[in-house]
Amino acid sequence: MITLPLDCYDIIFNNLRHNYKNLYSCALVNRQWCRIIIPILWSEPKNHFKNIKLIRTFLLTLNSEEQALLIPFKITLPSYPRPLFEYTSYITSIEEHLYDGIRKWIHYERDKTVLELENVVKYSLIRMFLRTSKNLKSLILDNKTICNQIIFENLYENTTITSIILYYTCIDLNFKTIDILIQILHKNSTLTSLDLNLQGYRFFSNIESEREALIDALCKNNTLKKLNIYHAPPGSKEGALGE
Repeated sequence: MITLPLDCYDIIFNNLRHNYKNLYSCALVNRQWCRIIIPILWSEPKNHFKNIKLIRTFLLTLNSEEQALLIPFKITLPSYPRPLFEYTSYITSIEEHLYDGIRKWIHYERDKTVLELENVVKYSLIRMFLRTSKNLKSLILDNKTICNQIIFENLYENTTITSIILYYTCIDLNFKTIDILIQILHKNSTLTSLDLNLQGYRFFSNIESEREALIDALCKNNTLKKLNIYHAPPGSKEGALGE
């Protein structure tokens, strides 16, 4: 077989990046192709996040602190050998399919989905991704997850993420969520895209000072190139900002 320069292989395989079946077959040809293809295959898992086997692979990557969150729930983690590749280091985007995969895995392990357990598994995996995914660019979070102290601290210091989609699921954390968003907007110099889904933000008008502080932080931020705000109250300042 004729050997091509590595750059040529890289171009060829990147052109197949959305053809998972053929790309996977190519990865089995030899070690050289495998080393080139694995980072491409794992860069954008998308709907493959729903796969229970993938969730198990992610759980193998948890460190002792991340595993400790699961101990109260008596979760038995997979006992397989650790993966040969650091698969999560290649991931560039975390999509909501991950949360579907977590629910499927819990339902498979427990025959039912427990919300508290779902949140803990979510926190553990997001912490792990922020720790290991050196190329992570985009992230979808709910406001309960972003209010987790460790996740917030990792986000606050992160220098690779350029896009965050945040949606509200917990009304009780409105104030804390705003405070965290303001801190991230002040600190993070790489964030260029922010999507806020305010559908669950029912008491927005009751915290006027925090609301004004968030609007002020958004107006003063000079790195955001894209801002989308969904389900803001009609005629509100938030809705005007997202237009």
